[in-house]
Amino acid sequence: MSDRLLIIEDNVQNFYMMRFLLEKNGFTVIGAENGREGIAAALSRRPRAILLDIQLPEMDGYAVAAELKKHPELAEVPIIAVTSYAMVGDRERILAAGATGYIEKPINPDTFVAEIIQYLPKDQDDNQEKRP
Repeated sequence: MSDRLLIIEDNVQNFYMMRFLLEKNGFTVIGAENGREGIAAALSRRPRAILLDIQLPEMDGYAVAAELKKHPELAEVPIIAVTSYAMVGDRERILAAGATGYIEKPINPDTFVAEIIQYLPKDQDDNQEKRP
């Protein structure tokens, strides 16, 4: 199974930090700057997991998560919301829209990769032992 992850994030600094941490730990990162590009990339590239910002241009993360879940070929792909939305009810709302997990921004560089790994299907993680 590929260690390819898709990050749907419009903030260049946030994308760079996540990509740097993930690539440093052996993942291949695909990027998309908005929801429509992210959906297209998910369908064509079949990532192992999708990291999804909520505040996106064109389509917000709630709509993107709901759209991704409509595609049977992506049914097993975890969607992890990585967002600054941290008010009461935000976590529940994104999980109800189809996200598998939720990580608050700003991310913690010391724990971020381990947080992502916990959402990956365990039976397909050939490299799990190598990672934190």
